Amino acid sequence: MKKLALAALLVVVGTAAMAGSYVEPIVEPEVIVAHSSSSVGGVLIPLLLLLVVAAAVAS
Repeated sequence: MKKLALAALLVVVGTAAMAGSYVEPIVEPEVIVAHSSSSVGGVLIPLLLLLVVAAAVAS
């Protein structure tokens, strides 16, 4: 009787330990927001520099 109880206990414990398989975790992708710069900002500084140089040459 003791052997039967021990065997039943081992069966229950063994099935609980093997009750699942490896499942890959779900990882949410990162959201990357790219800010675009306006084209006026890239042209404004060289135009101001050209204006200053032209004013210096004219005087």
